[in-house]
Amino acid sequence: MTETFDVVVVGGGPSGAIAAEELARAGRHVALLDRAGRIKPCGGAIPPRLIRDFAIPEHLIVARINSARMIAPSEREVDMPIEGSGYVGMVDREHFDEFLRTRAAEAGAVRHTGTYERIERDSQGTAVVVYATRAGQEVRLRARIVIGADGAKSKVAKQEVPIAAKVPCVFAYHEIIESPPDQTGRFDAKRCDVFYQGKHSPDFYSWIFPHGAVTSIGTGSAQKGFSLRGSIAELRKSTGLEGQKLIRHEGAPIPMKPAKRWDNGKDVVLAGDAAGVVAPASGEGIYYAMVGGQFAAQAVEACLATGDARALGLARKRFMKEHGRVFWILGIMQYFWYSSEKRREKFVSICQDKDVQRLTWESYMNKKLTRRDPMAHVRIFFKDLAHLFGLARA
Repeated sequence: MTETFDVVVVGGGPSGAIAAEELARAGRHVALLDRAGRIKPCGGAIPPRLIRDFAIPEHLIVARINSARMIAPSEREVDMPIEGSGYVGMVDREHFDEFLRTRAAEAGAVRHTGTYERIERDSQGTAVVVYATRAGQEVRLRARIVIGADGAKSKVAKQEVPIAAKVPCVFAYHEIIESPPDQTGRFDAKRCDVFYQGKHSPDFYSWIFPHGAVTSIGTGSAQKGFSLRGSIAELRKSTGLEGQKLIRHEGAPIPMKPAKRWDNGKDVVLAGDAAGVVAPASGEGIYYAMVGGQFAAQAVEACLATGDARALGLARKRFMKEHGRVFWILGIMQYFWYSSEKRREKFVSICQDKDVQRLTWESYMNKKLTRRDPMAHVRIFFKDLAHLFGLARA
């Protein structure tokens, strides 16, 4: 027999887990479908606002980062310390995602493990989510609403919201290695290193993010034929990490632009990477995925309460109202500053500016474009112009 749910959430990453938890707490009968064993390649950085807003417990924060180092094509290094007692939390996705799924189940969501196959329709036109178990058996879950939170190149989107499946992506790859002792060579357990070097990524960036006992070292590129594994091998060698034990490695596409539509106008809405909510330029996705899951849950609740499918459109509308301007600015930054080694060099130079550092961290930590100190924005504007027109030294 096919069990009927108010909502079936396809995908148990941060977005899907948060959506399932929110709806279960609202009293809805929710199924959370996840494919066991998959870990997304991710630097694992989360801002203080996420920790506060989503009640992330202390034990999941495996490291506290208090600075970032930007490395230019010329090997020039610019440090960006976080002022005061602020920090960026680091999490291991293997444990972080499972915590969120468990919390959703504790709230009342019913967990299902398997690989999503397709959505069918019964004789009344109701959605039926079909997934395959590890044994190859097909299971069907009837749903009044489906949330597609199954990542970039979403199979749910491909079937139900085709325009969203065409969002451009960067392919990311990282290796989780055993961390060396702190202060070994260039390694600092409290600092994230970001490499803006074409030899490691022709159109994005590479990173070394400490996670306590382990470290994520990764890169991304949309350029076909570029060897991501070769890039990481070279990066490990050049930073003295080549001898560190490899624990695991992962690769996956990461969307670089919010999709123009997130719902099918009937009974399906997208969330997280499936909706394209990874920040351009920075590649940050965990916070935006969780907020996207929250907005998707609110839209679904409104749809179920009123019976009006137009309510599903609220997910994208609310997200873009809150974060669309940031995505637009970061998109312009990536398009311009990542386009050549010369511009990358200038971008890293701009990062030396104390106004840039302070406003960048304030915006990142609080997930809002800071409006404090308007004269700092004016100063940055004119400094940017000087770099753009070659009037400032690199």
